[in-house]
Order: sequence, then structure tokens, then C-alpha cells
Amino acid sequence: MGGKLNACDNCVDRHVDSGHGDEVAIVWEGEPMAVGGAPEIRRLTYRQLRDEAARCAEALKGMGVGKGDVVTVYMPMVPELAVAVLACARIGAVHSVIFGGFAPTAITERAFDARSRVIVTADGGFRRGEVVPLVRNVAEACEALDAQGHPIEHVLVLKRTGHTALPNAGKTRFHWWHEAVPTTGAGAACEAMDSEDMLFLLYTSGSTGKPKGIVHTTGGYLAYVQMTARVTFNLTPGAGEIFWCTADVGWITGHSYVLYGLLMNRVPTLMYEGAPNFPGNDRFWDIIERHQVTHFYTAPTAIRTFMKWGDDLPARHDMGCLRVLGSVGEPINPEAWMWYHEHIGGKRCPIVDTYWQTETGGHVCTPLPGAVATKPGSCTVPMFGIDAAIVNEQGEELVAWDAAGRVRQSRAVHQQLLGACEESGDGGAVLLLGGWCAAGPGWVLLDPGADR
Repeated sequence: MGGKLNACDNCVDRHVDSGHGDEVAIVWEGEPMAVGGAPEIRRLTYRQLRDEAARCAEALKGMGVGKGDVVTVYMPMVPELAVAVLACARIGAVHSVIFGGFAPTAITERAFDARSRVIVTADGGFRRGEVVPLVRNVAEACEALDAQGHPIEHVLVLKRTGHTALPNAGKTRFHWWHEAVPTTGAGAACEAMDSEDMLFLLYTSGSTGKPKGIVHTTGGYLAYVQMTARVTFNLTPGAGEIFWCTADVGWITGHSYVLYGLLMNRVPTLMYEGAPNFPGNDRFWDIIERHQVTHFYTAPTAIRTFMKWGDDLPARHDMGCLRVLGSVGEPINPEAWMWYHEHIGGKRCPIVDTYWQTETGGHVCTPLPGAVATKPGSCTVPMFGIDAAIVNEQGEELVAWDAAGRVRQSRAVHQQLLGACEESGDGGAVLLLGGWCAAGPGWVLLDPGADR
């Protein structure tokens, strides 16, 4: 009882303290290709990541951000996105990351709902050779928030594309990252946090209604994503592995298996800024070959798109470096699974078909590579600690071998999910406790469709 922890310390500081500070933590590749076909590449060590996060945290503190405050992050897939997230965690602030492809209304809704007063963004990002005007979207959102009586106080802007000047949006002060974030000095120290202190808010996509901010707490979330990343992908620190999850950090997959899970396990994580088809449809396979990626984790929709683009594209590249493949985000159909296995994995890489949700924070059902027999299209068995069953609409378990119904999961196994944050009737934010749709005492219903 009474133990304290900090997410940033677990991801970077402790690796530096244990003598691994000069190892690579993040490998980043930008979308634009220079003359001659060379991409922009950066490698950040754990020591560099710690120092950058500490200095960014110091800048946020100078803007009035403290423990428990919500910082909205709306950025492209650049290393500074990871820095901003870790900076928030370092000082006990809550990060609320918004996918950089969302419109200004998404920023307005989420910042208002979370009562966020500070936004971290970039002037723009690159997507298929075009500039995505991120700071312009933020400025529009700031004007809307001001009109709603919730002015944003500060916006920290990374100069990524260099295509525009800082905007002027009423009461909001805009600051260039390179001017506001110190380049020297120790920066802010890690704040001691309780296990149940909020780590981040992440809003659901809104496909089933108004987006709700899912609240994940520090201790349970970190413990679960560290464990699931390690066992699901058979990660080994210091073994020459490079893990690439193609998800944006604006989604839970990016939180768990681009940043937190990989950094805690001390396995380098690769971040790519742009689209899979720029400048050509083989960009992903080129990245795998050049960086010698060992673990590749992507979505079935992407795999089906790769299938349409042709078998000849992956065949042009030597991807013998791959050891484990993963699937995430939706069920994978057997045809896509077999194509993935043959053309990307060379018929030798195990595929971990992972089932989980924003609410769970980590894998609920998945095979373990080399340990659990796989079947194309099946996520196989529950993860360690998961008590799951197939039930009918009344929450009663269906035990037949060919049962079809919904997934029921023990409410107790995911204590890192505190609840969902939603706007109350008086304009304030309230916390909705109790998990998802109830399925009897101690249980929740996760998915509308499942079969054995």
C-alpha cells in the first residue's frame, strides 16, 4: 500500500538509470522523400527522449499545466508527439490525444468536454505529399471554444512543415515549440503518482453516438500493456528487434503498442509519419526492408488494400527480417490472413490476431506466437487474466461448441479503466463509473458478435 509510480519514469528514466540510455528508443521516418529517394530519418535514444520530455514538461508547467490538468494533443506522427505525451505523464498531467486527421469540430468537442486549457500541435503534417493544416484547424477550434465560454489559454506549436506563421485566435496565446521548450537544462522531474491517478483520456470514434472520453489510470494500464506487449509479440530487449505498429497515436493501438508497451519493454518502436502509398504503393515494404523491422502490426483493412495493389509489390523487397506479424482493429477474414501469412510473412512468421477495445487498453483475446495454435480469422483464446465467455443477450453463457453470441468479460480484470468522461447537463465534466454494458454482477458485454 502507498506505492508511487510515474509513467514517463517507467518508459524512459529507468532505462537510462540502468545503463541503457544510449540505446535507440524511437526510430522515426517522415513521409517526404528527398531528391534521390532518401527519406528523413531520426533516431532518439532513451536519454534523448527523457531529456526532451523533461524540457517539454517544463514548458508546459510554465503555461500553468499541473497534476490532473488535461492537455489536448493534436499532432502528426512525429517524435515530438511521443515527447508531448511523455511530458504530460511526467508532471502528472492527463493527455488527450486527438487523431490528426480529425476536423476542428473534433478538437472543439473534446477540449470542451475535458475542460482542457492547453493544446499541443504542429503547423502541419505531411500526408500523400500534401500538407495537413493542423494549426489552422486548432485556431478554428480555439475560436469556437472561446465563443462557448471556454477559451484555450496556450497552444504549443511544433514547426514541422514551415508553411505558415502562428495564427491569432482571440484570447489564445500561440507559442513556437523551438522558442518555448528549453534546449538545455534538466527540465521537470517526474511527479509521484498513485496507481489510480488518471493517465490519459482517449475519446471513442463516435461511431455509435457522441464520443466519450475513456479514462485509463496509471498503475493498471501500465502493468497490462507492458505484459501484453511482451507476451503477445514475444519481445526481448537488447535482441536487435524493431517493432512497427502502423497505427496513429490518436487511437488506443498507438497509445499501447506504439508508445507505452514498447518503451516499457525497452524494444525500439518505429514511427512513420505518412501514407502507405507515398510515393509508391510499396512504401511499407520498403520501410520494413530498410529498417530491418522484426515485428509488424497493422489492420485488416490495410492488408486487404495491399492485396488489391498486387503480390508483386512485397515480392520486390527482402522482408526476411520479419519474425512476428500482428493484426488489429477489426476481425481479419481468412483470405486476408492467408495472404498476409504468405506474401508478408513468407509462410514462416506467426500471426497474432488481436481482439481488444479502447476500453480494455490492451489485448483481450490473442494467440501467443509459437505457443497457441492459430486458425485464419480467429483471435483464438483469452489473454492471461482475462475471464471471457460467449453469452446471449441476457448475459447467459452459451457452452455449445458452435455457439454464437456476444463476448462477456469479467469487470474486475481491467481495473486500469476508471470509467468514461462525459459532459454533464450543467456544462461540466462527469465521470461515468461502472464499465460498459452490464451483463450481470461483475461482468460487462464487450462485442455484439462472437462465435466459437
